[in-house]
Amino acid sequence: MSYQTYITEALVCGTFNRNTADRSYLLFTKEAGMLFAEARSVREERSRQRFALQDFSLVRVSLIKGKVTWKIGSIESKTNFFSNAASKEARGSVVSTLKFLRRFFSGQEPAPQLFEMVIASLEVLSQEVTHRSFLEAVLQVRILLELGYVDRGVIPPALVEGALATVGMQYTDTLELQVQALLQKAIATSHL
Repeated sequence: MSYQTYITEALVCGTFNRNTADRSYLLFTKEAGMLFAEARSVREERSRQRFALQDFSLVRVSLIKGKVTWKIGSIESKTNFFSNAASKEARGSVVSTLKFLRRFFSGQEPAPQLFEMVIASLEVLSQEVTHRSFLEAVLQVRILLELGYVDRGVIPPALVEGALATVGMQYTDTLELQVQALLQKAIATSHL
């Protein structure tokens, strides 16, 4: 019996130790959404995969769909947003973004637009930026919009269009208050 193999980009959102040397990974993938995948003997010193499969890493991975779970095959490391972050605040932005994503996104549904948006935003947030908390809130509103928690009609068009970096140039105190209110309302109504 042959198993189907998928090669995709993935963002490592969490790790969980299992048995003596095995580990399970929570991966946000471009084609399959959020899923758990297992890697055998990855915690051993001789393992080649252990350095590529670190939290906050962007990787290219081959996934094998088993009878019950996904298994990790080969892996190619692209970048680690946490270790490449420019400052302590930038590392905090990376961590909070992935925590927010883990909280609201679940299930194995393809979300290529959301994946591309999160990767592009992490590239911006891992650098030195002005109005960091505002940009994080904008990203969170965009994530909630993609997942269907927020209606597109209530969001100012400036927040939906363009890259995350261009929103920072349009910053106003009024816009920040509007984003924070949207975010609080969406989180309160999500019951999570």
